[in-house]
Amino acid sequence: MKDILNDKATLRSQLMHSRSLRALDRRVAANHALRDALLALPEMAAAGTVAAYVPVGSEPGSRELAEELAGGSARRVLLPVLLADNDLDWALYQGPASLVPAGRGLREPVGPRLGPEGVREADVLVVPGLAVDRRGMRLGRGGGSYDRALARVPAAAVTVVLLYDDEVVERVPAEPHDVPVDIAVTPAAVYRFTR
Repeated sequence: MKDILNDKATLRSQLMHSRSLRALDRRVAANHALRDALLALPEMAAAGTVAAYVPVGSEPGSRELAEELAGGSARRVLLPVLLADNDLDWALYQGPASLVPAGRGLREPVGPRLGPEGVREADVLVVPGLAVDRRGMRLGRGGGSYDRALARVPAAAVTVVLLYDDEVVERVPAEPHDVPVDIAVTPAAVYRFTR
């Protein structure tokens, strides 16, 4: 177990360093391609409720991701609120003005909370990550927030991670609590995994 934790920490460090070197113009171009690829997924067209995130720093996806997912349609978008224990509460996105600064550089929705179980309403869950492997195993930042959310969504929900092209790797160290995703979207490709 200790070896897996060390391997995860090493890989996280390498990936975060690589992201920090990515030029702004490359990130902007990648974010446009990610948006287009994500919105083109048939699962997105069929989704009545999407749970997503507001990207922080150099995370893939634009700060306008929630607005783009809502797309002026009747689709509901749920966004996370980080709790003190690193679990995620969820609230309905109600436009750009409904997001307020929160700890750790996050932007979170104001309004009524749905509780950690609120993610169960999602037809599609879009999560951040640092890497994914060919099995769909995702490496996050290490807090376990999205592992808990992934474990809560119904089996019929589709889970998607947004990444840069070089973050699809051969193997991600995995622990028993890690939950694979169904789809990885990068600027250049869409990867589908079987669970």
